[in-house]
Amino acid sequence: MDNMMNAIVFRGNGEYEHTQRPVPKVRKTSDVKIKILAASICGTDVHILSNPPGIAANKDIILGHECVGEVVETGSGVRVLKAGDRVILDNNIPCGVCAPCQSGDRNLCIHMDSMGVYSDGVFAEYAVAPEAQMVKIAKKIPVDQAIFAEPLNCVMGAVKKLKVMPGDNVLILGGGPIGLYFTTLMKASGAGKILVAEVSGFRSEYAVKQGAGRVINPSTEDLAAEVFKETDGAGADIVIDAVGILLPAAIKAVKNGGSILLFGQNAAAKQEICQNDITGRGLTIFGNYIGHYTMQNVSNLLSCGIADFTSMITHRLSLKEFGIGLEAMRKGEALEVILEPLK
Repeated sequence: MDNMMNAIVFRGNGEYEHTQRPVPKVRKTSDVKIKILAASICGTDVHILSNPPGIAANKDIILGHECVGEVVETGSGVRVLKAGDRVILDNNIPCGVCAPCQSGDRNLCIHMDSMGVYSDGVFAEYAVAPEAQMVKIAKKIPVDQAIFAEPLNCVMGAVKKLKVMPGDNVLILGGGPIGLYFTTLMKASGAGKILVAEVSGFRSEYAVKQGAGRVINPSTEDLAAEVFKETDGAGADIVIDAVGILLPAAIKAVKNGGSILLFGQNAAAKQEICQNDITGRGLTIFGNYIGHYTMQNVSNLLSCGIADFTSMITHRLSLKEFGIGLEAMRKGEALEVILEPLK
């Protein structure tokens, strides 16, 4: 194995570089080194590379956090994984000792290390992470399916909270990648009518492919009125905000006694609501941040084949073509951009 590898490195202020970095080494007994079979560009990467950045990342780290890997080396304390195993990765590494971690809320760790944001990520030929952050996935599962594991992990954490009942009518606000994951999982969970609110014609087509019964364009249609028409005047049982700025719209479209899931994030956005619209109508509002012990659920989902995400793949690029994928994501012309570092 050569001592150097290709990588995409964050240089700050919206800049990145395709360059050479030392191949990472196994240093801790719990470390696992993986060969990156495929990685994918996420909205988080786009936010990091905005100027000014939407997410603050550490300069000079290797970017990227979504990947499928093959184990090539393990530390002496690794107990389950072995060389040759195929794995998916949760890039958010909790400290294990803060109050949220000790209370069972490791996804809310106040000292969280996030690979590809604060420490080296996976837009490279190799990466190293703790065994506890990896889950084995069968080699029979195509890489084109397994590559969706990390964002699905986040979405699965939210789905766990919702407790979808068969036949529930669901409105998903936003038809980007996250909205499409929710659309697919709502269908797999037995939801009845699945409505997606989306202004992009490009994304709307994919929403239908992933299971939406109807796409409503809120720029040309009255969203709440259309939802009530589709639900015989009741409103949606569940509304999911996959964007991060649409709580007022969710409140208007949900039924009395219904549930709202807030998933998308935008720390700069402010909304004005009337609290009595929540209390007086008996609404339940969930907030969700990343996955919470759901990566094994993701592996199970991908293994059983009840959900297919491969039609969302719009680009397949080499690592040096990262910029092409980044621009496509920025322009809303991409959904799943796969990078193949070894090609």
